[in-house]
Amino acid sequence: MKYTTLNNGVVMPMLGMGTYGLAQGPECVDAVKYAINGGYRSIDTACAYGNEASVGQAIRESGIPRSEIFLTTKLWNEDQRGGDVAGAMDSSLAAMGLDYVDLYIIHWPCKGHYSDAWLALEKIYKAGKARAIGVSNFQAHHIEKIKKRWTVVPALNQIEMHPYLTQKPLIAFCRGESIAPQSWSPLGGNGPLRQRIFESTAIAQICEKYNKTPAQVILRWNMDLGIIAIPKSGNPGRMDENFNIFDFALAPEEIAALDALNQDHRGGPDPDDFNF
Repeated sequence: MKYTTLNNGVVMPMLGMGTYGLAQGPECVDAVKYAINGGYRSIDTACAYGNEASVGQAIRESGIPRSEIFLTTKLWNEDQRGGDVAGAMDSSLAAMGLDYVDLYIIHWPCKGHYSDAWLALEKIYKAGKARAIGVSNFQAHHIEKIKKRWTVVPALNQIEMHPYLTQKPLIAFCRGESIAPQSWSPLGGNGPLRQRIFESTAIAQICEKYNKTPAQVILRWNMDLGIIAIPKSGNPGRMDENFNIFDFALAPEEIAALDALNQDHRGGPDPDDFNF
């Protein structure tokens, strides 16, 4: 495992398990426990995923000390708009059966609300309920707005990032503010976009050289760029595959070849134009 140190000194694994789409109950519990037993130490969930209780259960039943697991959850839009950010945090902790998370982030920048929500997250951080706080799906202008009011700099910005959406300007901006970039959907999701990325000639050539799969090459690309990645899978074989990326590294020209695949193509919603 590779690790990075966030701007407040908290250490975070560079590779984690995303849980979006894993149903509450045995599906999620079993998948998270399998990941933890296989070496994953970072788990990403959210109130909106509806599986926080199962994630908490899996962590408690894993046999691994809570202090060794980095847990992220997120403030959902309805709670952001409703203004009860503290209540949303308490509800998430209660659902998980835990007394703190390692990272609490604003899920989406809801217009007219995300700036106040950030100040509420600062209170949660200062109360010790989150070891770090951050944002998700924030563009540079969203960060510039909260910068006018913050007393705590976001530790992380979780954004859609994959070879067809490299987000170079936004990542450079975040790093200029000491905000760590993290990729969600690092493999392009599960649909046609992912298939097109995986079938790229540039990726195929690298796979052949290192005897690795497209997923492993792309996740290694994330690592070599210093991007924290959280691929989602409930499939044990794919979780093992995603984890098996620490025995090789890409050459600079191979990193550049993946960078060159960029098409500014989003598979998910536009942070400046979402309606949920």
